[in-house]
Amino acid sequence: MRKSSIILLSAACVAALVAIFAIGVAVARMRHASGVTVAKAAAAPSGTPAVVEFASDPALAPAFTMKDLAGETITTSAFPGKVVLLSFWATWCPPCRLEIPELIDLQKRYKDKLQIIGISMDDTDTPAEVKHVHDVATELGINYPVILADQKLIDEYGGVPALPTTFVLNTNGRVVQKHTGLYDEGDFDTEIRLLANLPVNAKVKNFEDTGQIFLQNAAKATELPGVDFSGLTPEKKRAALKRMNAENCTCGCGLTIAECRVNDTECDVSKGLAAKIVKEAKQGSPATQKTLKTAARQ
Repeated sequence: MRKSSIILLSAACVAALVAIFAIGVAVARMRHASGVTVAKAAAAPSGTPAVVEFASDPALAPAFTMKDLAGETITTSAFPGKVVLLSFWATWCPPCRLEIPELIDLQKRYKDKLQIIGISMDDTDTPAEVKHVHDVATELGINYPVILADQKLIDEYGGVPALPTTFVLNTNGRVVQKHTGLYDEGDFDTEIRLLANLPVNAKVKNFEDTGQIFLQNAAKATELPGVDFSGLTPEKKRAALKRMNAENCTCGCGLTIAECRVNDTECDVSKGLAAKIVKEAKQGSPATQKTLKTAARQ
C-alpha cells in the first residue's frame, strides 16, 4: 500500500498536521497532569445523556485470519462477547500516533470487555519495512495486536481512504459505526460502555447505513451530500440515483459517483458529475429515459 493511494497532503496540510500533533500532545499532558481523562468524565452518570449513533441493521464484520507482529493468529471470530475496535493506522500518519496512546489506555481499562486490533497500512514489501512497523509499535507501547493489512482486507473494509479509521464492532461481531479521523477517547469510552452493557449516561440513536460505514451501501441512499434533487419527480430522482450508483467518478478514486459523494463531500468532480446527472434528469435526456425504461422492466 502506498501512502499516496490513501491520502495526498500538500505542504500546508503537513504543517497543519504537525501543529495538530503538537497541540494534541500538550492536551494529553494536561489530562495526565490533572489526573482526570475525558473518558472517565464521560462515564459519570450526570447531566444530559450523550447521544450515540449506531447502525440499525449492522453487517457482520468482513472476516479475516492473519498473523500479528508477534506471530499470533488473529481472527475476527476470536473475541466473542467483546467489543472490538479495528483501528486502521500507519507509522507515517501523525494523527494515528496521536490517537494510539488513547487506544492503549482504553485497552488497559477495558481489557475484559474490549479488544482493539491495530491494522497497519504501511508498505511492508520487505523485511526492513515489516521491522519498521514492529519497532514503532514497540516504541509506542502498543498493548494490543497489530496486523499488516493486505489489499483483500482493505477492499473488504471499503478501501480505507483516510487515516486513522476505526470500525466499531458490537459483541456479536457486527459493525455498528465507523469513525474517520481523530476521535475523542471520551466518545470511544461511551460507545464501549454502551455496547458492553456498562453504566453510562448515554442513549442510542439508530441510523440506516447508506454508505457511512460500508461504501457499497451508498446504493441504498435516497439523498447524497451536496446533491440537490429538488425539481425531480420521484421516478426521475430514482433514475438519477441509479446512474450515480452505476457511473464511476473521474477524480481517480475508483468509486461510483454516489460512493465518492459519501466518501469525500469536498470532491468537486463527483459534485459536478452529480449536478450534471440531475440536470439531464430534469431535461429528460436519453440516458435518463433509458434508465427509466430499464427500471420499468424490472
